[in-house]
Amino acid sequence: MSTPTGNAALLVMDLQNGIVSRFAQNEELLLPFQKAVEAARNNNIPVYFIRVAFREGYSDVSPRNKAFSQIANIGGMTVDDYATQIHDAVKPRSGEHVITKKRVSAFAGSDLEILLRSRQIDTLILSGIATSGVVLSTVREAADKDFAIQVLSDACLDADVEVHRVLTEKVFPRQAEVLTVDTWTSSLKG
Repeated sequence: MSTPTGNAALLVMDLQNGIVSRFAQNEELLLPFQKAVEAARNNNIPVYFIRVAFREGYSDVSPRNKAFSQIANIGGMTVDDYATQIHDAVKPRSGEHVITKKRVSAFAGSDLEILLRSRQIDTLILSGIATSGVVLSTVREAADKDFAIQVLSDACLDADVEVHRVLTEKVFPRQAEVLTVDTWTSSLKG
């Protein structure tokens, strides 16, 4: 698959303090994310930072939601909580959007699609933590919404290396172009 043309945006998903601390104790793992953000900014590609966060009191969390109801029981992950703030390694600049979602996909419970459509964005470059969480869910939903998709394989992390490999080598290529940050940044120069 060739590099999609058109209006692109980089999504940096769930690189928030509470998730980065669980998946990337070694900050060198964040270098591909930083490189992708820098390349996007240098090429006038808008960067959208996606985070998951809930209202105080968790009125937006269903007890039937297995993952998020546990958060509601133990606390944290509210909108103002330290855990939901974007990690300093990829700190948003003034004017860049920080979008709050309520579920796993970047689209779920957020205004992301409205923001993308209003700028006529038709191509999404995805990065995030975790590959089996926000990245997988966003690939599926973005494909159903007819966005062209690129996944930056080394700017995605997962607790299970084999799951990451299967997703990036076998599952994502059905709906997205999967490439490294270096390959993507090289394609921007042409």
